[in-house]
Amino acid sequence: MNQTYDSSTDSLYLEVRPLPSRRTGEVEEDVFLDLGEDGDPFGYDIKHASEKTELVQRFMRECDHQARSPCAE
Repeated sequence: MNQTYDSSTDSLYLEVRPLPSRRTGEVEEDVFLDLGEDGDPFGYDIKHASEKTELVQRFMRECDHQARSPCAE
C-alpha cells in the first residue's frame, strides 16, 4: 500500500493497487473511492484528512488487508 499526503490541501491518497481508475465515486462527504475494471477498490482519496483520523485509520486497515488478499495481485 502506498500513501501520499498533500499538506497544502490536507488530502491523503491511499493506493491499494497500482491500477488506472475505471471510475470514482464519493462514498461520503470528501471521501472518494477509485475502482478498477474488476470493480474492486484500488484507492481512497480523503479530503480534509487531518479532521478524519478515525476514518483514515479504518481505511488504512482495509487497504492493508486488501493489499494482502490474492485478488489484489
